[in-house]
Amino acid sequence: MKIRLMIILAACAWLTAGCQTTPVDEPTTGPGTATSGTATDDGAQTSGIDDDGGFSGMDLDGSQADGIGMQGDPLLETRVILFDYDSSEVRSDFNDVLAAHAAYLAANPSVAVRLEGHADERGSREYNIGLGESRAQAVRRILVLQAVEASQIRTVSFGEERPAMFGTSEEAWERNRRVEIVYP
Repeated sequence: MKIRLMIILAACAWLTAGCQTTPVDEPTTGPGTATSGTATDDGAQTSGIDDDGGFSGMDLDGSQADGIGMQGDPLLETRVILFDYDSSEVRSDFNDVLAAHAAYLAANPSVAVRLEGHADERGSREYNIGLGESRAQAVRRILVLQAVEASQIRTVSFGEERPAMFGTSEEAWERNRRVEIVYP
């Protein structure tokens, strides 16, 4: 019995020692390095979940400037289209935002866009993937109807897998029912 206890304690000590953390150097910014929400020299963008539970690189109001000639126009800087619960119908308060993006894309046929559909955590994983896809397709249809070439648009659904805001409040659910407009 004592031998078994000693073996268990030794194993726990060994596992605990293996879990020690090493200090992390502070990130530096310079050519080829990136901080949250920026692009590197090779065009890759970084993003992640910040301390407030939202994505870094994007404000919760959907604004995000990314250096492709869109700064200054608040409609073009708005990159998040919100949806009502269990709906893939684009809300009318985003018509001007989508019209601005459509005009920009139509005037710049070499620019591509990715529409990322999302859902809140309510519903099954499969249902939310489908709902996110329906939302992305709804935004795509509006852009194509406003003279954007279909070849410029790519859609993807993340369902509930990439929440913009963690929590079970109505505010969190509303922020997660969205399509993000991403210019890669």
